Amino acid sequence: MMSASPFTETSTSGRANGFDELSAAGPVQKVTLFTGVPVWVITGYAEARQVLTDPNVVRSFTEGPHADHVSDELRRAMNSHMLALNPPEHTRLRKLVSAAFTRRRVEELEPRIAEISAGLLDHMAELGKDGTPVDLVAEYGYPLPITVISELIGVPQLQRDEFRRLTALTLSGPLHTPEEYVAGAWEMVHYIRSLIEEKRANPGDDLLSAMIAVRDEGDRLTGDELTSMVFVLLVAGHETTVNLITNGTYTLLTHPDQLAKMRADATLIPAAVEEVLRFDPPVMTTLPAHTIGPVHIGQTTIPAGEVVLPAVWSANRDLSRFADPDTFDITREDKSHVGFGHGIHHCLGAPLARLEGRIAFRDLFGRFPDLRLADPGEDAGRTISLVLNGIPRLNLVTG
Repeated sequence: MMSASPFTETSTSGRANGFDELSAAGPVQKVTLFTGVPVWVITGYAEARQVLTDPNVVRSFTEGPHADHVSDELRRAMNSHMLALNPPEHTRLRKLVSAAFTRRRVEELEPRIAEISAGLLDHMAELGKDGTPVDLVAEYGYPLPITVISELIGVPQLQRDEFRRLTALTLSGPLHTPEEYVAGAWEMVHYIRSLIEEKRANPGDDLLSAMIAVRDEGDRLTGDELTSMVFVLLVAGHETTVNLITNGTYTLLTHPDQLAKMRADATLIPAAVEEVLRFDPPVMTTLPAHTIGPVHIGQTTIPAGEVVLPAVWSANRDLSRFADPDTFDITREDKSHVGFGHGIHHCLGAPLARLEGRIAFRDLFGRFPDLRLADPGEDAGRTISLVLNGIPRLNLVTG
């Protein structure tokens, strides 16, 4: 059934009303987005997991914002990455990148992440020493993950603010004109290619140098694949982690009983991270996909040639899966959320995001015992985005 889009360009806090309406109508609904694109939105937990593993549901690098205005050359440069491809191309790329982006490499980052965190908190303490509100996003939520992923990949410090401007433009493409989006995308491609050439000439102990050098039975990443993978790793490696840290801090501060539990028992910090990923995840939906054959979900059949959009937010709030889903409970036993997706496109950077989330919650609430919202009566506005779920500004009092 086609309905008007509930997804409009509005700021929201708490639950997302558009997804609530769809969930109440059933786990599979056909709607028209504010962009004018008809899609099948999957709001149920079991249904989302099914769609994310159904062989008739595939990704395409021809999909995305302003797709009709993007040249094949730009599309290949931006979308030749794992999130936009399917087996066997996806399998090959994931194997190659995993050879460089290892769990050991992530685990070895913990001391450095803690060092970056401590320095940022020192600065926050100085800014807020007279009771002046401090913006968590600007002073901690953004600088921590962008510094970590930039150092991991090898982005020079002086270029990081410009990089974030470009990622914001390319991620929120539907909110810009086609011309603005394409110009920003080309800027991003040229920037990444220049960074690749620099690393090729002067390799270092970083992820980009490792990806340039990686070999697998004579295989290697092509130029477009390398450019696309750097783009998706940089974007996924910081933007979603900003949201995890900010959403989590806001949620804990607005649920003082749960915050008290975490403060009293530090072993609950990993569980708190998982519950934030379920209750207020960094993304609203996965990337769009399309059907290449009929997909049967309960009593509904989605024909071939349709766009499908699994709604992470709604799946994580599905009453048929989670007891009291609208309750934030860090002692919840069921941690099988889809905050990092599911199936072959499950987030490769999930271990890094979890590590940064644990360090952030530990350090923030450990350093500032009296941390609180500057204006407890004001709802946190949300990022205007179909995919991302974040808070662009969060003013806190540190003491």
